[in-house]
Amino acid sequence: MRQRWLELIASVLTLITASYEWNSHSLNVSLPILVDASYRQSFEKWKSDLIEDRKENWLPLAGLFWLKAGDNTFGTVPGNDVVFPSGPKRAGVFTRNGKQVVVKVAPGVGATIAGKPVTEATLEPDSSETPTIVEMGRLRFQLIVRGERVGIRLKDLQNHAVRSYRPPEFFPLDLNYRVTAKWEPANGNQRVDVPNVLGDIMPTPVPGFADFRLNGQEYRLAALEEGDKEKKLFFIFGDPTNKSLTYHAGRFLKADPATNGTVVLDFNRAYNPPCAFPPYATCPLSPKENHLTAAIAAGEKYDHKVDRH
Repeated sequence: MRQRWLELIASVLTLITASYEWNSHSLNVSLPILVDASYRQSFEKWKSDLIEDRKENWLPLAGLFWLKAGDNTFGTVPGNDVVFPSGPKRAGVFTRNGKQVVVKVAPGVGATIAGKPVTEATLEPDSSETPTIVEMGRLRFQLIVRGERVGIRLKDLQNHAVRSYRPPEFFPLDLNYRVTAKWEPANGNQRVDVPNVLGDIMPTPVPGFADFRLNGQEYRLAALEEGDKEKKLFFIFGDPTNKSLTYHAGRFLKADPATNGTVVLDFNRAYNPPCAFPPYATCPLSPKENHLTAAIAAGEKYDHKVDRH
């Protein structure tokens, strides 16, 4: 008798489980996956690093000045070609020749490069392995090259944006948005057109593609070559949440290199590009190949009513 009862209970449980799985599949939804303490701790560490990177590299941005050919005087008074928001009244001259720029610092203006006093220097751009960063009191500036544009990007270490920064808001952690994708290496010469906030289109090399399944649908994302020192795979993607819940121009996502033909895409770690904060970043935007029809309700949000970048 006891054996028959056990068999009956097992049959009922099987029917319930099968019905639950069938309904979930037919409704095209995923069953919830519990988030354990170690994953949550790892996520919080990643988020803390993200905030520190913004405070150090992006929130201090205080200006972006495109240079004309020849001499460009700079300082705080309106008579300069480049007007800094703070610093010496007449700080010196940027001389542009093509994409090469030489800075000459005015007498009496203290400036250093790598801790050494300088009065004149040829500036290596931010795309260089050793970009030149000029320090002038609380200010830091460097050369950037974007297509045919050549400019000076300025940081102010006491920028109000650093002090007033609100902690980022994320969707609740959901491990259904942590997917294992099949990795397809590119053939070596594949590129996609990546737009940026300046309106430029940059043909960008693609190291490979990640194919994955989400909510019953198949998707593909093209990884973009970024020159990441950590050797991470880099993706920029857009999805329907961009209209009201996330940054309108798409979000960034990084992943560890492929292992055994697969790559893990954790959309809980999707984050807003730098141009979502200061108006002086020149971010790439999501290419059309990476526009997903699935709403990715995971990762960092964006308040369209408050933030306007």
